[in-house]
Amino acid sequence: MGTIRKTDTLLDGVSLDQLRTFVAAVDNGSFSAAGRAIGRAQSVVSQAIANLEAQLGVVLFERVGRYPRLTAQGKNLLADARRLVTGADALKAKARSLSAGLEPELSIVVDVMFPQQCLTDALGSFKAHFPSTPLRLHVEALGRVAELVLDGRCSLGITGTLPLLPPGLAAERLFSEDMVTVVAPGSPLADRAGPIAFRELSDETQLVLTDRSTLTRGVDYGVQGKNLWWLADLGAKHAFLRAGLGWGHMPRWLVDEDLKAGRLVRVELEGPSAGLMPFQAAYPADRLPGPAGRWLLERFRPA
Repeated sequence: MGTIRKTDTLLDGVSLDQLRTFVAAVDNGSFSAAGRAIGRAQSVVSQAIANLEAQLGVVLFERVGRYPRLTAQGKNLLADARRLVTGADALKAKARSLSAGLEPELSIVVDVMFPQQCLTDALGSFKAHFPSTPLRLHVEALGRVAELVLDGRCSLGITGTLPLLPPGLAAERLFSEDMVTVVAPGSPLADRAGPIAFRELSDETQLVLTDRSTLTRGVDYGVQGKNLWWLADLGAKHAFLRAGLGWGHMPRWLVDEDLKAGRLVRVELEGPSAGLMPFQAAYPADRLPGPAGRWLLERFRPA
């Protein structure tokens, strides 16, 4: 018989619940916040972390000040713990999806920047393939897409304006779309030759989509001007751009006809500009899309 090492015995005592509690404490910033996130009392979270530390033989957090801070050992083990938790969630989610039948209703949320023709074609095919499945569609931007999936109102989200998904969501890459910076022909920016420096934008109004969620509070994506108009509707932003009320970043598919007809002019900014917007599917890490959701998701992929 082989010799059983002490480290093997210690690791055998580590539970998935302890690892999940460890990851929750890191993601939420404190033991009390982690307890609220996973439905446990703070004392239970503290005990689970202490037990995990005893099993692993390392100190994961420094208990100094109001908030616990990861030690060097904790930082080193975090990625492994997160991978184990994510893998276990994916396993359970896959098992549930295999045993589940067709969804009684499909509720999805799609980023406002998502190409309209792609969405229309996919939903047209969905209607023909699942004629008896009700569909609920939301169109949102930024953190609101992720928020509707996190709170359970939608089982599937397609996001583009939110670069990083919050914990609890799994992602699948779809495709990227061109983004362009545009102004109306009469704008002072329209006649500038060559790339426009950011300092030259300070007196010009930038039209920006606002986030209707709290997930990205304090974080501005694509904001480069100082004189800002915040808009909650992409259609209003499009109309205001054509009316010459400011400049902004737009999906190429939406303004292509305006550019060809001369109703809008494309401008180049100094440094990183609008570039490409990557779209990805997002769904709860512990609950994969059902048959109808998975079928629709595949329609969103490039041929």
